[in-house]
Amino acid sequence: MDERLFCVFFYTTNMEALLHPTYFPSISNFAVMAQSDKIVFEMEDNFQKQTNRNRMYIYSPNGIQLLNIPVKHSKDGLPQKTKDVKLETTFDWQKQHYKSLEAAYRNSPFFEFFEDDIRPIFEKKHTFLMDLNLQTIEIVSKCLRMPFEINKTIEYLQNPIETDYRNLADGKKDTNQFESYPQVFEEKFGFLNNLSVLDLLFNEGNHAITYLKNQQL
Repeated sequence: MDERLFCVFFYTTNMEALLHPTYFPSISNFAVMAQSDKIVFEMEDNFQKQTNRNRMYIYSPNGIQLLNIPVKHSKDGLPQKTKDVKLETTFDWQKQHYKSLEAAYRNSPFFEFFEDDIRPIFEKKHTFLMDLNLQTIEIVSKCLRMPFEINKTIEYLQNPIETDYRNLADGKKDTNQFESYPQVFEEKFGFLNNLSVLDLLFNEGNHAITYLKNQQL
């Protein structure tokens, strides 16, 4: 029997949640998704710099590492909606990100198991950031064997009827603390909380969905 099995206590909320689609989202975002009956993705927000809309955090051999997607900003300096933001293609950031994931997780228990599912996202050339983000969420959902359905907003709502988790896109405002699980470099740097869901997936494999459903938000 696996001694690392998490205590199974699923939080049942009958919740509809509103989230920003982010790049390989944080564990907190996927915990919300795993515990919700319906997810609605925000499509009408203005893009904000230095948020997880175009970045994720992983556990590298040197500790926490930021992987940032370069995007094209509006030439007139005016705000643009996230769904209209285009990816920068002047250099191969996809190759750089995948090499970083390999360095971080090649020795994790489940990297090779999910490698063929994850790699194509770093080979396909998207034009828009939003399309890329939604595909990363879809791929991870399939790896977790978690139902995935895209429900989109048609206007920006200040007071949505869904439980509002849009603040989770800004890592500085995300104060969730989660149960520890084994990480590749924990002997060097200890447990790093709330990284990209890829960290959980590569380290916990099939246990990941149970972990997500069992976290308190």
